[in-house]
Amino acid sequence: MEFILFRLFAFLSVAFVVTHAAVSSEDYWRSVLPNTPMPKSITQLLPSPDGSGTVDNIFACGNGYGNKNYCAFAAGHIINRFAGDKDYGDHRYDSSAPSVTFDGVFYFLEKDLQKGTNMNIHFTKFTTPTPFLPRNVADSIPFSSKKLVEILSKFSVKQNTLESKLMKRTIDECEAPGNKGEEKYCATSLENMIDFATSKLGKKVNAVSTDVEKESGLQKYRILGSKKLGETTVVCHKQNYAYAVFYCHNINNVKAYAVSLVGNDGTKARAAVVCHMDTSSWNPKHMAFQALHVKPGNSVSVCHFLEKGSVLWVPY
Repeated sequence: MEFILFRLFAFLSVAFVVTHAAVSSEDYWRSVLPNTPMPKSITQLLPSPDGSGTVDNIFACGNGYGNKNYCAFAAGHIINRFAGDKDYGDHRYDSSAPSVTFDGVFYFLEKDLQKGTNMNIHFTKFTTPTPFLPRNVADSIPFSSKKLVEILSKFSVKQNTLESKLMKRTIDECEAPGNKGEEKYCATSLENMIDFATSKLGKKVNAVSTDVEKESGLQKYRILGSKKLGETTVVCHKQNYAYAVFYCHNINNVKAYAVSLVGNDGTKARAAVVCHMDTSSWNPKHMAFQALHVKPGNSVSVCHFLEKGSVLWVPY
């Protein structure tokens, strides 16, 4: 699957409250989820308090967003996959286990999720490092198709460009009605993501992401083992946007797993997996059914790996 990578230089009027009373996104996580480790997919998107790293070049501006004395310039990267609506990673698999890749998602049956199964996988590098904004800033910026012209102007994005189309598509996906039985929400800040996940699952939750020891190309991975995490989940997928936006949804009738794998070159990976126990509402012509030789329903469970950068929330 082909990638198109481009740099979006966006002037973000990002407020950094410098009083002692200010609560950063990281502090908010610790206050709400003191016993929940923060996954790498989240930590790498946190803005640095001193303005270095993902958000830098703090300077005085005061043009209407957030604190009038501090603003920031952020350079972001956005990746687009034309084969699917969301960036689900580039996974290619060995035919030794029934599988299919559709819209960038690899589907397989739960019975194949066992020790010793071999899969040819390319765990691609996480390449959408657009950072989180503090909630007070994110909430002050329009996020609506009706305000698209204003949004593009604020981020210095010209209309009818690839950048503008990607941002529009993300907003459209967020505004579209959810599937049957799906509760969806687009989190424009880490604090909003935490609030949505805990409103559905409670505050005793774990946050799990797919993580690979090192970057490597397409190679054979062997499943070393799997651990069932639960049957109630919230999954959040990072979207194509000028700052970190996550499409979150509460999924029913699923089983979540953490799967350990090792590649031929010794690279270790720990991947999050979701298995759908009831596919009755899926399109009968879905490619997964054709390749896996199953029909929609609850007689078999259809599973898939979560792409790097997504967050799987499960209660403990």
